[in-house]
Amino acid sequence: MADKTPDNETEIILESISDGVFTVDKEWQIMSFNKAAENITGVSRKEAIGRHCWEVFRSNMCEKDCALKRTMKKGKAFTSSSTYLINKEKKKVPISISTALLRNGKGEVLGGVETFRDLSVVTELRKELESRFKIGDIVSCSSSMQKIFNTLPQIAESDSTVLIQGETGTGKELLAKAIHNLSNRVKKPFVAINCGALPDTLLESELFGYKAGAFTHAVKDKPGYFAAAKGGTIFLDEIGDTSPAFQVRLLRVLEEKEFKPLGSVTPVKTDVRILTATNKDLFKMVETGEFRQDLYYRINIVRLEIPSLVNRKNDVPILVDHFISRMNKLKGKQIESVDNEVMEVLMNHHFPGNIRELENIIEHAFILCTEKNIQLKHLPESLTPIKEPAQNRQTLDDSRDTNETSVILDALKRNDHNRQATAKDLGIHKSTLFRKIKKLNINLPETDGRYKK
Repeated sequence: MADKTPDNETEIILESISDGVFTVDKEWQIMSFNKAAENITGVSRKEAIGRHCWEVFRSNMCEKDCALKRTMKKGKAFTSSSTYLINKEKKKVPISISTALLRNGKGEVLGGVETFRDLSVVTELRKELESRFKIGDIVSCSSSMQKIFNTLPQIAESDSTVLIQGETGTGKELLAKAIHNLSNRVKKPFVAINCGALPDTLLESELFGYKAGAFTHAVKDKPGYFAAAKGGTIFLDEIGDTSPAFQVRLLRVLEEKEFKPLGSVTPVKTDVRILTATNKDLFKMVETGEFRQDLYYRINIVRLEIPSLVNRKNDVPILVDHFISRMNKLKGKQIESVDNEVMEVLMNHHFPGNIRELENIIEHAFILCTEKNIQLKHLPESLTPIKEPAQNRQTLDDSRDTNETSVILDALKRNDHNRQATAKDLGIHKSTLFRKIKKLNINLPETDGRYKK
């Protein structure tokens, strides 16, 4: 059997693996280019060898943060950095890369070597998986939200009113938008208004519009949100904050499909779907007379309850990935994820502000982060675990030592600092007492109770 040279063996190995591999010299010219590298880039070996690596790969890392350059500069290998390259067909290919120095048998640096893996299949699988847990901008894998996801297409098909209940920051408006986008009204306007942010008179004029002369400074007609949303969807958030007088007006609109602008005696027909939301318990408000019963049953044809984030903690990781991915696109960064310590902090946080609070936390960290992963130092101070200075911290051992010192000092005092008598008093051997005195830094007089003055 003919012997194979090491070079031939290496070449056979490189040709057989599915990861792309190439090497460069100190001038950044490609010296070798395996078969997998050809397949991933669409560039032949003949075309690649002799060219500068950035001419072949056209990666975003080539411009900003080249891992191979860092390896050549610092002599340190880098692994699993995520990036992308532009192949010969000008398509973006997601890849993960690892880099190392290229040395000869004497240990001399000849250049660098980079391996890269095509993540296209992984990316597609991730997208497919994500689609199962995403509707519009709502992301969730919790069973409670999946039940809502499963019913949304049927809810969207109807024109019935929907009441969305949930704490502040749970994504009520996003859910309303998802219903609109799944409906046959998707090409028409989606208009959202926060009822709790406006006083009654202004709320009515904003929703229904007004005629010239309806009130002071009303110099010309102004159409309201109902007119603006014609053929589409109007979303009334915080419906529980409206007054009884406004509730009467809204009930009439729902029942008669028409409204009157302020200052007008002529009703205007309306073709809008009404979605409402609240963070209050409307049923209890009905019982206490704070909300009209007839309006409650009119808007409560379909009710969707969004659980708070603390009750669906398994959504935190996928929400974090979702926010990071979105911010990467907006800011042009390449942040991959969060450190395990960060995730632990987030999973243990109560999130009184729900998803909106989590998004704000990630955005804060995103601004400060210059590494690949978000770390504890990037989190808001209110979330960062406070580490008490060592000098102010009493451990269990410290506590035990303090108590032991007190016991020994009391025994020494009772026995006029006679070590032997003290040891007997404490029920321990004299040598044990001496070790404890030394360990606890107990100061003793030069003479003890064995010597008389």
